[in-house]
Amino acid sequence: MEYAWIDVGDGRQVFRRIDRQQRKRSALAAPMIISDQLHDLVGQHDGKVYTSKSALRRSYKAAGVEEVGNAPQEAVAASARRPRVGREDVGKALRKVRNGYKPTVHGKDPVLDD
Repeated sequence: MEYAWIDVGDGRQVFRRIDRQQRKRSALAAPMIISDQLHDLVGQHDGKVYTSKSALRRSYKAAGVEEVGNAPQEAVAASARRPRVGREDVGKALRKVRNGYKPTVHGKDPVLDD
């Protein structure tokens, strides 16, 4: 940080910090605007061309699609998803820990993976 004396204009001077960094915003008193317009974006779920972000998101919502990013996503098969853990599985794991079981850090554990 650098400080300097600045002339206020009425014969007074004040000691202020000088900001030497380049600002990324304009010096104009105007808000930053994010436009709704797109340049020929193809919807990943239906293959249609969209020129509006809001129209694209409306079509996602109508199709029941969740927007997670801008890269093409591969469909995950239902069998490849993690199985749901139920109360019985949690209870079984708690009983093992209470009985003194300590899982290994690396590799598969034959006791835990039964």
